[in-house]
Amino acid sequence: MKRREFIQKSIGVTAGAGALLTTVSFAKVFGAEKPATGPYDLVAVKGGEPDEMFEKGIAALGGMEAFVKQGDVVVVKPNIGWDVPPERAANTNPILVKAIVEHCFNAGAKKVYVFDNTCDEWTRCYKNSGIEKAVKDAGGEVVSGKDKKMYKKVNIEKGKKLKTASVHELILNSDVFINVPVLKNHGGATMSLTMKNMMGIVWDREFWHKNNLHQCIADFASHQKPNLNIIDGYNVMKRNGPRGVSVDDVANMKYQILSTDMVAADTAATKIFDVDTKKVKHIAYAEELGVGTTDLKSLNIKRITI
Repeated sequence: MKRREFIQKSIGVTAGAGALLTTVSFAKVFGAEKPATGPYDLVAVKGGEPDEMFEKGIAALGGMEAFVKQGDVVVVKPNIGWDVPPERAANTNPILVKAIVEHCFNAGAKKVYVFDNTCDEWTRCYKNSGIEKAVKDAGGEVVSGKDKKMYKKVNIEKGKKLKTASVHELILNSDVFINVPVLKNHGGATMSLTMKNMMGIVWDREFWHKNNLHQCIADFASHQKPNLNIIDGYNVMKRNGPRGVSVDDVANMKYQILSTDMVAADTAATKIFDVDTKKVKHIAYAEELGVGTTDLKSLNIKRITI
């Protein structure tokens, strides 16, 4: 069996997950469609494989060349937090990560680094998620997020609860930062989306959990904004997040959202997930801090169905 066929089969979900499958129309998420031409504020893609959707989505945003220039150093931050296989959907889809790294190099990147400050033991997370191999096959380099010396203290000027944070120097020194969360349920934050995924670039996360997690997520988002956010909604953990229990928690929804606006991307993702955006409190908190907008109707949105 070819490697691509193997990976695609391995990230399929079992029949037990069928009861969770939810088909959400673009009209339900974004309202009635209206004619739109670029540049777009947000691109939503549904119906294809992870790399197919990314190809269409990034093209609508002007290609990776709109974000990555010749000689740039790029950091791609997926969710690699958990020592589970791809079919569990606790981590970002490895096929998507590989496609992103390839596009960065094709756009002229000098280096592409991929890392996460994992929850489980990092070498096992990187390996068993399938992401380490995907990155290396694309010519990128994986870096441990577990070296405390690599984190530098920054001040959060707009922070209400979070006044400082220790951020990995790869992020601080990069030319381009691409944030690639997997869309999933989360016990503490309600949902794990673009802003929640940013917790994987800081060292001192315990404070966040003890001091209003939602406000800390929003506070940090006001300081550190990725150049591009890509939400992986191919396989979606609908319950028991963030780690999940089994593939029975997973639905194959085949969605992807791309935007420079974390608040807009997260708002769209809650609607795809069929959760009231107000229940994900850090989204409103971040909007109050000027991170982005929840008003999807005000945005120029491109919808793509494969």
